[in-house]
Amino acid sequence: MDIAGNIKELRSLTDKYNCTLVAVSKTKPEEDIKQAYDAGHLDFGENKAQELTAKYEVLPKDIRWHMIGHMQSNKVKYIAPFVHLIHSVDSAKLLKEVNKQGRKANRKIACLLQLHIAKEESKFGLSEDGLFEILNGEALGNYEHVQINGLMGMATFTKDMAQVRKEFKNLKRIFDRVKNEIDRPNVKMDILSMGMSGDFEVALEEGSNMIRVGSKIFGERNYQ
Repeated sequence: MDIAGNIKELRSLTDKYNCTLVAVSKTKPEEDIKQAYDAGHLDFGENKAQELTAKYEVLPKDIRWHMIGHMQSNKVKYIAPFVHLIHSVDSAKLLKEVNKQGRKANRKIACLLQLHIAKEESKFGLSEDGLFEILNGEALGNYEHVQINGLMGMATFTKDMAQVRKEFKNLKRIFDRVKNEIDRPNVKMDILSMGMSGDFEVALEEGSNMIRVGSKIFGERNYQ
């Protein structure tokens, strides 16, 4: 697998869109991540707190680690001291825990709020109403150790790109709505994280400025 070449090819596309490429390194060995790192890549995404922490311990400290998987509140403490960005904050309870662990780690933790935009019920995320409840809520004003930097969403897993495009358009509409309606010190709509290996081209066309790509960089995953 030409990991460095794959990174270079994807970056030539994402640079055109002024978009950040997060290389999804979950289940991949440290050697693969090191190859991407040696090619000049710094943003890597993991979906399990323990795996993320283990890789953080042994890999270069200037890597920007992204937590992209569903987060359980009791796992936040493991990544709070170093995580660059949590993409998957999908409840008021989880946001409260991120703030608590940020306070313990004496740092402000950057987060994205995850929206449920797909047809599949199995995907996590807030509804649009739930999002605005959090953004307008009193609690957010007391969270000094949380910075909400944008939104994340996952489209339906389907070959129907018209459906995917519709879902991404909807997320972009919500993103723009937040920009227009919410003015709070710890909310800054800079990042719209949408698009993965199978649909990132559509996501870029619909306004994504952060994509999460794994198999097109590292090859297919072996889950055994």
